[in-house]
Amino acid sequence: MEIVPGRGARVCSCQRQKASGSSFEKAKLPQRYNQCHFNNYTTADPSQVKALRLAIQFANEYPAIERGLLFTGTVGVGKTHLAVSILKGLYERGFSCLFYEFGALLKEIQDSYNSNTKTSELGVLAPVLNAEVLVLDELGASKPTDWVRDTMAHIINTRYNNKKATIFTTNYADERQNDREETLEDRIGVRLRSRLYEMCQTIEVKGPDYRRKFDARR
Repeated sequence: MEIVPGRGARVCSCQRQKASGSSFEKAKLPQRYNQCHFNNYTTADPSQVKALRLAIQFANEYPAIERGLLFTGTVGVGKTHLAVSILKGLYERGFSCLFYEFGALLKEIQDSYNSNTKTSELGVLAPVLNAEVLVLDELGASKPTDWVRDTMAHIINTRYNNKKATIFTTNYADERQNDREETLEDRIGVRLRSRLYEMCQTIEVKGPDYRRKFDARR
C-alpha cells in the first residue's frame, strides 16, 4: 500500500502492475511484452503511423469490425507490439483474447502426442479455435510441411467459419524482393493466403529494426 496525503491509502503502482501482468497470463501473453502499449510504440516511418492508427481503431471499434488484421513487415518494425497492444485493450474491455507464437503453438500440439503428457491436441487447440480474438504471431515462420499447413488450415478455416476475429503478424511479404526471398504465399500456400485476404486487412509495416538500438548501447 502507499499513503496519499489527504486521501488515505491505496494499492501501490507496483502491485497494480503486478496484477495487470498476472491477468494477462490468462491470455498466454509472454512477460516480454508486458510493457507493450500503444502509447510507447515508436514510429519512424509513415507506414508505422498508419499501422498504429489502424490498430487503435480496431481496439476501439471491436466488435463492430468486419475483418481481422494481418501485419506484414521485416523484423523489428513493431508488428507484435501493435498486435499485443490491441489484445491488451480488448482484454481489459472484457473480451476473451489469446496470444500464441505460431511455432510455440505447433510445439504444444506436437507435445500433446506424447502419452506421458497430460494434454491432448483438442485441449491445446480448443482455446485457439474458440477465443473471441486470437493473436497468431510469426505466421509462416515454421517449415511449411504438409502437417504444418494442415494445422494452419484447420485453425484459419475454423475461425473464418465461426466469424472469429484473428490478428496475424508475419515477416513474409506478398511481393518477392529478389529470387532468394520467399513470399507469404510460398510459406502458407495459395489457398490459405487467399482466405486471409478475405479474413484480414493487410497492413504493411516498414521502418528500421528497433532492436539494433540495444546493440548500439554497448
